[in-house]
Amino acid sequence: MRVTTALYAAGRVPLIKFIGKRTPPESIDHTPTAHPASPSHSLPDSFANYRSKAQQHGPLGSQGSAQSSKPSPSSSSSPPASTSSFSHAYGAIGGHTGHSLGKIDPPEGVYFDRSELPQRFRRTSWSQAEIDAIDTGGASMWG
Repeated sequence: MRVTTALYAAGRVPLIKFIGKRTPPESIDHTPTAHPASPSHSLPDSFANYRSKAQQHGPLGSQGSAQSSKPSPSSSSSPPASTSSFSHAYGAIGGHTGHSLGKIDPPEGVYFDRSELPQRFRRTSWSQAEIDAIDTGGASMWG
């Protein structure tokens, strides 16, 4: 306890030493620029233009619902009549039933579920000794 009191009385000395006084830079460029990792290396014209092209789990704008509400005779893959009569809040998301989209088969060598893997890649079941070791916090392993 006396050591802590002595250290507190000595004061705190920072490990980093800064040279000069703290001043912000004189000129800062606040003009918007494209992100260095941007694929287009350009800024969008406007936010509305950006939002019309942006997608997050489907179209963000109303262009998806506007297209689904207008029946197009030339389109061969038009949605069912029951879903094309109203507009969706999130564009075309949920406009089709899973059955109408067809069956999804994984490519060769790709598995959707762990139970479809060959036996050598499946998880092994827990032995009773392992279960007891976990339940007792490891104490059953030594006694």
